[in-house]
Amino acid sequence: MAGTQESGFRTLLAGRGLVESPRWHGDRLYFSDWSAHEVIAVDLAGRSEVIARVESLPLCTAWLPDGQLLIVSSADGLLLRRESDGALVTHADLGKSGWNDIVVDGRGNVYVNSIGFNMMAGEAYAPGFVSLVTPDGSIRRVADGLAFPNGMAVTADNSTLIVAESYGHGLAAFDIDAEGGLSHRRVWADLGDGTPDGICVDAENAVWYADVPNKRCARIAEGGRVLHEIELDRGGFACTLGGPAGKTLFVVAAEWRDDLPEMVPAGSGQVLATEVAVPGAGWP
Repeated sequence: MAGTQESGFRTLLAGRGLVESPRWHGDRLYFSDWSAHEVIAVDLAGRSEVIARVESLPLCTAWLPDGQLLIVSSADGLLLRRESDGALVTHADLGKSGWNDIVVDGRGNVYVNSIGFNMMAGEAYAPGFVSLVTPDGSIRRVADGLAFPNGMAVTADNSTLIVAESYGHGLAAFDIDAEGGLSHRRVWADLGDGTPDGICVDAENAVWYADVPNKRCARIAEGGRVLHEIELDRGGFACTLGGPAGKTLFVVAAEWRDDLPEMVPAGSGQVLATEVAVPGAGWP
């Protein structure tokens, strides 16, 4: 273990709610504020604007290879696409099933996961799954039996999908075949007490994961060795690599309160940034 370090983060934006799904695109970071039902873009100077509003929780996003933004409207069971004029249209009808996170690989295959139960309604736990939306619009389930699937990432060679299992305290990996199907499920990393939420991959095939209950963001090698760990003063919900050189680690963080119906105190959500040694790779 390389050792725990002080955060070294600068705050790009503060005063938000339950922040999630950071994605670097062009010259800005896009993220979701689930409390406000907004997708927001912020530049490195902290200037921000609302890109879309969708009445959904969760509210996760990804970019297609052609530069169009996809938004998971979990409440409606729809995958939405943002057109150039800002209009939101249906990209795919997923069906109502507790949809959560999304990632698009370099070939335009869209992976969307479901936690498998309605946590907000107090339903009993059930395993989650991953569905695939192909570029031709077909939809099929490609993985089952995941313990609260959360963040997902695809390696730069389009060969591997990595899924954070929050209840499983680990990262699962799947081979991606030529048609986008998944096979050869395996444990990519056992995280011990780690509870991974949003994740990203870097150019050395290490994974950064954000952790809400442990208030940290950690870089992990395949097999589980901790390469770097950064402590936070609040829950880390998701992370991504971006910036001009791909070496800026962005983390969206907020104070987690399971005694509050909105889950985080109003205004506790932040977008944080720090520089790291290895650039991002793959998707998101």
